[in-house]
Amino acid sequence: MSRPPRARTAVLDAAERVLVERTPAAFTLDAVAAAAGVSKGGLIYHYPSKEALLEALMARAVEAVEAELAPAMASADPGAFARAYLDVTMPVEPEPDEDAASAASPTVAALTAAVTLDPHLLRPLRTAYARWQERLERDGIDPAAATAVRLAADGWWLAALTGLPPLRPEVHRATRALLERLCEQGPCGPWRG
Repeated sequence: MSRPPRARTAVLDAAERVLVERTPAAFTLDAVAAAAGVSKGGLIYHYPSKEALLEALMARAVEAVEAELAPAMASADPGAFARAYLDVTMPVEPEPDEDAASAASPTVAALTAAVTLDPHLLRPLRTAYARWQERLERDGIDPAAATAVRLAADGWWLAALTGLPPLRPEVHRATRALLERLCEQGPCGPWRG
């Protein structure tokens, strides 16, 4: 995939900031243009509508996660994809004074806000999750264990993103260690998926 022009990247970065720092209702082309330091016409040249801009944000976020998961996607090592998914989603060590801003990436926060504006944006994410789930189920470990890792990691970042109280550091580390052990689970009987 070719790298987007610098202006497009600047606009997408600004769009994330607007979504993260303001309310979803404040996400307008005028606000994004101002945050990007471009004219509204310049923004519309790259993204003709708010919907096109939100779609580009979602595509960029999915691409970023897929780039991090790509080496594990191709790996034949049992549990490689489940471990990579866990690494992408949940840090090994809790951040000091962890909150949504430090725990979840700005892209994740921006996309969560974007989905409230336009629920059809979930389509590319659903497609990506279907690929990830299929890969987890053939990861060479118990498919239920791999799926439990995914669901627990997703729950962790969703809790962090929504500002639920963080886990105590010792509980965070113990939970992460438990999930790592699940990534080592061999097949548990015949899988009839």
